[in-house]
Amino acid sequence: MWATLALRCAILAVVCGVIAVAPAAAQSYPARPVKLVVPFPPGGPVDVSARILAQHLPRTLGQTIVVENRAGAAGSLGAKAVAAADPDGYTLLCGNISTLVVVPAVTKNRDYDPGKAFAPVAKISQNYEVLVVHPAFPARSIAELVGHAKANPGKLNFGSAGHGNATHLAAELFKLRTGIDIVHVPYKGAAEALTGVLGGQVHMFFGDVAGILPLLRDGALRALAISSETRSALLPELPTMMESGVPDYVVLTYIGVVAPAGTPAAIVGQLNTAINASLSAPEVATAFAKLGAEVRPDSAQSFAAFLAAETEKWANVVKTANIKVE
Repeated sequence: MWATLALRCAILAVVCGVIAVAPAAAQSYPARPVKLVVPFPPGGPVDVSARILAQHLPRTLGQTIVVENRAGAAGSLGAKAVAAADPDGYTLLCGNISTLVVVPAVTKNRDYDPGKAFAPVAKISQNYEVLVVHPAFPARSIAELVGHAKANPGKLNFGSAGHGNATHLAAELFKLRTGIDIVHVPYKGAAEALTGVLGGQVHMFFGDVAGILPLLRDGALRALAISSETRSALLPELPTMMESGVPDYVVLTYIGVVAPAGTPAAIVGQLNTAINASLSAPEVATAFAKLGAEVRPDSAQSFAAFLAAETEKWANVVKTANIKVE
């Protein structure tokens, strides 16, 4: 009897010890520096955004943030590395629309499924696409462009930053919503595509606000519409696509933080709270505004729902337009 009682007491002590340790472990996070992986080379929009966050997040998270660039395979290399990391909150991915949605949708033999590989943590910023043309282009509005394209099917073209790139998909959605026939001319990047418009090699391009704003101010390009739901404070005179008669056309480009799938909800919540607190600081919002981006602090659950809706939206565009990247 005493032996049985002693055994039961021992088991109870072990169980209570496990229960006591779990909250203590959660409360100790983060106990060491957190790695934020950027799946692109230094200097690009995702890298700059990650470094803005890394500068301010230690104040709200209480630990150093180390930015690590792991470029390759259009962002897939770094994304896969984070997906395979321990789900303990110490290795995070700073991804964008390409790594979190577009690349897996257009890749025939995709290496990872973001919806299963990651736990969404927080959206950092969002940006919009602007449809630009050369100043000598005959159309001065979306209505005139659509009319011109329908009168000349297959004779107009658009540049993109690459086959299957977000700028390509933005134009394909435009084609689907307007019913026009324009030809895709892929370049090796946004800078080359813009050069193509400036030189008259292509007729139009969907570029992000920050990239095209200086060219608009110099009069080197003409903007016809922006892809946001409402007008941008950076270009208040520029109508949205929907204002211009293109139904259900909203295209966001965004950057966000995700963790490996299986990361405890308590840690995801702690990261979300700390990131949102950093984004709410006026100096952080100002830093992102200089990139032409907006900060939109929100819950991890809202970010997850947003990514799910984006995945469905672009998967449908990819399927309809029959876009595949080998």
